[in-house]
Amino acid sequence: MLMVRAIIRPQKVNEVISALLEAGFPSVTKMEVSGRGKQRGIEAGGIRYDEINKTMLMIVVEDKDKDDLIDIILRHARTQPKGHYGDGKIFVSRVDEAYTISTGTNTL
Repeated sequence: MLMVRAIIRPQKVNEVISALLEAGFPSVTKMEVSGRGKQRGIEAGGIRYDEINKTMLMIVVEDKDKDDLIDIILRHARTQPKGHYGDGKIFVSRVDEAYTISTGTNTL
């Protein structure tokens, strides 16, 4: 199993979540986050913003579904056809164990 963390622009969240649901990925955890990438924030109108508001989506999928999931996120999180600076980042990591709290059982 893999955990995919996608940090995207807040205005793209509903589009991405709808596309994931339509493609058969109903489970998602959503968190409001803020931070900056290697650009160290942005400057707009003479004001410097060190941290930018984003939304992080966390999805756990089987290894075989990773490419489809990432493709959906990439297509729907972009703000322009070829993407734009600041559209976000996707991180993929292995999930070794997962437990259901109500039963205490390992679900992997």
